[in-house]
Amino acid sequence: MNTPSLVSKLPNVGTTIFTVMSGLALEKNAVNLGQGFPDFNCDPYLVDVVSSAMKEGLNQYPPMAGVPVLREAIASKIIALHARPYDPASEITITAGATQAIITIILAIVHPGDEVIVLEPCYDSYVPNIELAGGIPVRVPLTPGTFRPDFDKISAAISPRTRAILINSPHNPSGTVWTRADMLRLQEILAPTNVLLISDEVYEHMVFDNQAHESAARFPGLASRAFIVSSFGKTYHVTGWKVGYVAAPADFTTEFRKVHQFNVFTVNTPVQYGLAAYMANSKPYLDLPAFYQHKRDLFRQGLKATKFKLLPSEGTYFQCVDISEVSELSEIEFCKWLTTEIGVAAIPLSAFYGDGFDQRVVRFCFAKKNETLNAALARLKVL
Repeated sequence: MNTPSLVSKLPNVGTTIFTVMSGLALEKNAVNLGQGFPDFNCDPYLVDVVSSAMKEGLNQYPPMAGVPVLREAIASKIIALHARPYDPASEITITAGATQAIITIILAIVHPGDEVIVLEPCYDSYVPNIELAGGIPVRVPLTPGTFRPDFDKISAAISPRTRAILINSPHNPSGTVWTRADMLRLQEILAPTNVLLISDEVYEHMVFDNQAHESAARFPGLASRAFIVSSFGKTYHVTGWKVGYVAAPADFTTEFRKVHQFNVFTVNTPVQYGLAAYMANSKPYLDLPAFYQHKRDLFRQGLKATKFKLLPSEGTYFQCVDISEVSELSEIEFCKWLTTEIGVAAIPLSAFYGDGFDQRVVRFCFAKKNETLNAALARLKVL
């Protein structure tokens, strides 16, 4: 009798470092500044409007692309912030979070043998998504230390087989924010090509020090070739709700929805109606930069009492530090030691590189209650 066996489609994928570090943090009763999610509640009013939608009977399948009132609210937000009109009916789709949005985009546009440029360090779903589609990831490093885009390297990586480039600003894990000049340079490089753009903008409302978020929607030469991804979970402190959206030209959206309808079909109905009602007030997302900048500043001030070298945190809710003056351990071993012996969990940046590049940098998440951050700082001050 034969025993069936499987040949893995993702042979290089194992248990993620996020799972490992969170498990270790729980075991050691450490303050978990590793995984990127808040430990505080969302606005009670947001829960109220979602609950109201449930009580009103809005609990059956919504339209495949998302409820019209939410798509209309998103289109209004984008045009107000970035002056780019998107047709809610044909150019905006509600997704089960940004991660589902990204794999759906890649499955829709990448054919076997196509190349997709990713800029490392990068979010850990990008490369497996490309591989599942039969594509070839082309890894281009951001500049070590500053994590600025190296446009000469990006330009050199474009070949006749390049199908798309995937960018992320504000950037996880580094906290770097692309400037207007960066986006214009990318637009210039892509102009003579047929390369598509996937712009991961889930941290769009977390940009500090009076900088602007330079969405791909602001640049006609980028918007016309771009799938733009965002996340309500990040913006409204509800990462567990897993709701996001994609804005893209109508012909791109048609192909996106062909895949979307078969891997998700549609997204939680009452949450969509609740989000639409909540978006009537722009204050929550317009106030988000100041909210997180306060936490960033509190955390950075506390870290100054340590031997960590603070890297810039221009956006997101992440702070990276150089550990060279603290330890000679590798990033991974240092994070395990920090969790076990000091009682604070962090994530090694090497986990965001395909080759495990170790530059002595680790990432903390400051999307936490102030008392959580202060508890972590009290433990870290011995370093």
